[in-house]
Amino acid sequence: IDYECLEHEDGTRIIGFVFFAGIVGAHNGMMAFGNRSGAFSLSRVYKQRSFRELIHTYFGLKLPNVKIAVTGSGRVAHGVLEIMNLMGIHEVEPDEFLSREFPYPAYVQLKGADLYAHRQTGTYNREDFHAHPESYVSRFEPYAFASDILMNGVYWEKQIPRLFEKELVQDPRFRIQTIADITDDANGSVPVNLGDQSIEDPVYGVDRQSLEKTRPYLPGSVDIMAVGNLPNELPRDASRYFGEQLIKFVLADLIGQGSPALERATLVQAGNLTEHYAYLKDYAGL
Repeated sequence: IDYECLEHEDGTRIIGFVFFAGIVGAHNGMMAFGNRSGAFSLSRVYKQRSFRELIHTYFGLKLPNVKIAVTGSGRVAHGVLEIMNLMGIHEVEPDEFLSREFPYPAYVQLKGADLYAHRQTGTYNREDFHAHPESYVSRFEPYAFASDILMNGVYWEKQIPRLFEKELVQDPRFRIQTIADITDDANGSVPVNLGDQSIEDPVYGVDRQSLEKTRPYLPGSVDIMAVGNLPNELPRDASRYFGEQLIKFVLADLIGQGSPALERATLVQAGNLTEHYAYLKDYAGL
C-alpha cells in the first residue's frame, strides 16, 4: 500500500508530508532571497530540532518590502501560508498586488481561477479544468512582472499549462528574482526548474539570457530552490503529523475489513500489480 496514494472519495489526499514541504520550501525560498539581496539572513531548517524552534528564529526578523506570489490551494500552499504569516508578511488581493507597491512585505495567494482560463470562454471551472486541462491557458504572466519571489505549490502534469514559458525569463519586465518550486517538477509548471538539488545545497541559478544552470546569486540570473525531499528537514514534526493522520483516518480500516480507499492505494496484492497500477507493468519488468 502506498500511503500517500490514500484519498477520500473526492480525490483529496488523506495523509502525506506535503504540508511540511510547504513549510520548509517557503523558508528556503525566503532564505535564498535574503542571501541574494543581503537584506536579511535565515538559518537552515534542518539545524533546528523542531518546527517550534524554527518559529523562534523569526522573532525580530525584518524583511524588505518584497512582493511574493504563492500559487496553489492545497496542503503545500497551506504550509507556505503558515510561513508567510509567521514572518509577518501581509496578504493582499490579486488586483491590489498587480496595481501597486506596498510599504511592507506582501503576498498574494493565487488559486485556480487566478491562474488558468479556458481558451474559448476565458472562464474557469474547477471540474472542467481537471477533466480537460489542455483546454486552458495560464494567466500568471502579469504576476511575473509584479513579483520578487514565487512560491510555487500547484499540482502539475503534462496536460496542465505551465505558469509561464521559459523564454519569459528573458523579458526585461520579468521581475522574479527567487523561485521556490516546492512541488518540484523539472521543466514543469516552472519551466526553469532544471532539476533537483540536495538539502545541503538547495539553490542554483539560471542565467536569464542563456537559460543555463549557474551558481546561485549571480547578477543576471534567477535563483531556483528545488529539492525533492523537503520534509526531511523537519523529520520529527513531519513523521508525527503523518502518524497522527494515519491513526485518525486509516488505522481502523487497516486492522478491520479494509476500505475502498485502501483498495485504491494498494499497488500489489498476492504478488500481482492491481488494476489501478497496471501501468507500472513495464517498469516492474512483468
